[in-house]
Amino acid sequence: MVSGRKTTSLDTEVADEKVVVVENGTTGGSSGGSVRQAGEQKAALMIRKADVAQVVVRLLCMSTSLAALLFMVTAKESSTVSIYGFSLPVYSKWSFSDSFEYLVGVSAAVAAHSLLQLLLSTSRLLRKSPVIPSRNHAWLLFAGDQLFAYAMMSAGSAASGVSNLNRTGIRHTSLPNFCKTLQSFCDHVAISIAFTFFGCFLLAVSAIQDVIWLSNN
Repeated sequence: MVSGRKTTSLDTEVADEKVVVVENGTTGGSSGGSVRQAGEQKAALMIRKADVAQVVVRLLCMSTSLAALLFMVTAKESSTVSIYGFSLPVYSKWSFSDSFEYLVGVSAAVAAHSLLQLLLSTSRLLRKSPVIPSRNHAWLLFAGDQLFAYAMMSAGSAASGVSNLNRTGIRHTSLPNFCKTLQSFCDHVAISIAFTFFGCFLLAVSAIQDVIWLSNN
């Protein structure tokens, strides 16, 4: 009888320990699952924010390139200028300068590139799919953003040289400051150049976003 009681008591203690162990294991597993789920949700939210940021940058890039294009193609004005005491009619238009034409061409290409990427990114975002689906796509975007950024920089620099010449004239000659006479034309050109450099900056930001995506995937 004594032996039976001891065995029964021992079995009860062992059973209690098993219950405690099972309960602790269940509780720990549930807590670990909750932490893992919270981490996954946080990572998904960060990816979503990064995708939205890429769409916003594309939208801004398209807007600035279109603004640079529109201000340049509307840059034209006619007036009169005095040289050696003679009043001569002058007419200036953006298409008279190769540099301005180059800026228009590059701005149009960047606007088309940004619009295409904006449409693709927005459609993927609405479908809750990754904006950048693969590494190959990311490399392609990075190469395109880099190429167009350098093109915008060169176009803005070339146009700046011509615009500066219009404002200062040529030293030691009677060539005047045409921007005193053609103020509207020069203002349009200056605004277009400013948007061109801003578009170059946005393309650089987009390229950095591509690099960040490549480093994290």
